[in-house]
Amino acid sequence: MAVKIRLARRGRKQKAIYDIVIADARAPRDGRFIEKIGSYNPGTNPSSVVLDTAKAVDWLLKGAQPTDTARSILHHEGVMLRKHLQVGVIKGAIGQDVADARFEEWKSSKTDRNVTAADSLSAKKDSEKQSKLDAERKVNESRAEAIAKKNAPVVVEEPAAEETTDEAAADEVTAEDTNEAPAAE
Repeated sequence: MAVKIRLARRGRKQKAIYDIVIADARAPRDGRFIEKIGSYNPGTNPSSVVLDTAKAVDWLLKGAQPTDTARSILHHEGVMLRKHLQVGVIKGAIGQDVADARFEEWKSSKTDRNVTAADSLSAKKDSEKQSKLDAERKVNESRAEAIAKKNAPVVVEEPAAEETTDEAAADEVTAEDTNEAPAAE
């Protein structure tokens, strides 16, 4: 009997969630399975995987063959590395304590990379949000200025040149009146 580690689809339309199952290769995709070892949700950012790594390593050592997608998920979670180290322990190339130390070292570096990636994602998201807010603020200010100009009372100013000529003419008239008055006496 050929045993596969593969994904079984569940969830609703356009919102798939997958179970990571151990199944007979002849069984239908969503049909009968031997054991469920985890779940995979590609709809989240980053995608979430819940996996029983001990069971996955056990099934791999028994000869279960993962599908391409399942192999990618198992590799990402460190199951394939753990299996590789366990084969080295079985062959006597390394000790169990050395294998465990190597796996823990990989796991800690993987956790650090994930934290850094999550921080960069959140920082990028915050900077994009801030830039959008700044752009919206500028648009709102320009709209407010345009409305203020539109609603401002219109002040009609007379040209300054005409006022000076009118004042000069009025001065001439008063000067003529003063000149004529003494002559009449």
